Amino acid sequence: MAITAAMVKELREMTGAGMMDCKKALNETNGDMDAAVDFLRKNGQAKAEKKAGRIAAEGLCRVVVDGNTAAVVEVNSETDFVAKNEEFQNFVEAVANQALKSNAADMDAFLAESWNVDAGKTVKEALTEKVAVIGENLTIRRFEKVTAENGCVVSYTHGGGRIGVIVEADTAVVNEDVKDALVNIAMQIAALNPKYISQADVSEEYKEHEKAILLDQAKNDPKNAGKPDNIIEKMILGRLNKELKEVCLLEQEYVKAENKETVAKYLEAVSKAAGAEVTVKKFVRFETGEGIEKKEENFAEEVAKQMNV
Repeated sequence: MAITAAMVKELREMTGAGMMDCKKALNETNGDMDAAVDFLRKNGQAKAEKKAGRIAAEGLCRVVVDGNTAAVVEVNSETDFVAKNEEFQNFVEAVANQALKSNAADMDAFLAESWNVDAGKTVKEALTEKVAVIGENLTIRRFEKVTAENGCVVSYTHGGGRIGVIVEADTAVVNEDVKDALVNIAMQIAALNPKYISQADVSEEYKEHEKAILLDQAKNDPKNAGKPDNIIEKMILGRLNKELKEVCLLEQEYVKAENKETVAKYLEAVSKAAGAEVTVKKFVRFETGEGIEKKEENFAEEVAKQMNV
C-alpha cells in the first residue's frame, strides 16, 4: 500500500512520534493505522493514551440537566472565532435541550427529529439553515442522554465548553453536599480523563493487549538485556497495574485531596457523611474535537517534504 503524507501526518498527530518513525511504522504495517500505533508503542515511540488525542476541531460541548436527566452534545465549527459567536453558542444550547428531550438511538434518528425550536423543520434542516447564516460548515457530531434511576446526575463544563462531563450516581440520599461531591468527581474526570470506573470494568482483552505492548517495550529496552523472563514478567505486571490505576476513576489519586487518597477513598468519606453509600454508576466525558483531524496545510507540506527526503 502506498504511504501518503496525509497518513504520516495523521499518525504523528495520534502518537506524537517523529515523522520518519511514523513513515517507517506505516511501511511496516502496510498502512494499517491501528497496527502502526501499536508498532510505535512497542518501540517506545508513542504514548498509550495518545491514540484518541488527535488535533481538535473547533466548536463546543454543552451539558444540560433537568431533574434526574442530563444530556451532553458536541457541535463542531471550522474556526474558534465562530465557536465564540453568540449565535453559534445559542444554537449549541438548543441542540443540547433537543437531546435532553430526545429518544433517538443514533445521530441519523436525532437529525430526523422535529426541531424543538420550530416544529416545522427537522434538526437537520435547522442545522443547514444555521450553516447558511453563520457561513461556516457546522456539524452536530454526537450526543448522549443519561437518566438516574436510583440517585442523581450532575454536570460539569470546563474551558468554556471544551469539555463536558455527566456523572450518574446511585445514592439513597441526594442533598447539596452529595451533589457538590459528585461535581468534584466530574471535575476529576474532566482533568484526568479516565476510561473506566474501576478495574472490574476493564476487559481481559484490553489487559492482554496492553500487556503485549508492555512486553515488547521491555524486550526492546537495552536496560533489560539479559534479564530472566520471570523478572521481566514482574516488571510488566507492575507497569500494567500502574496504567490501570491511571485509566480507572476510582483508583486515580483524587486531585483535590491534600494527602494522596484515591477517588474511592474520597467517595467513602462522602458516603459516611451522607449516611448512605454514594456510588458512581456511569460517567460521560466529551472533549471538543477529540479524534478529529484539523486541517493544517503548512504542516502537511512539511510532512510531504520529509517524505521525499
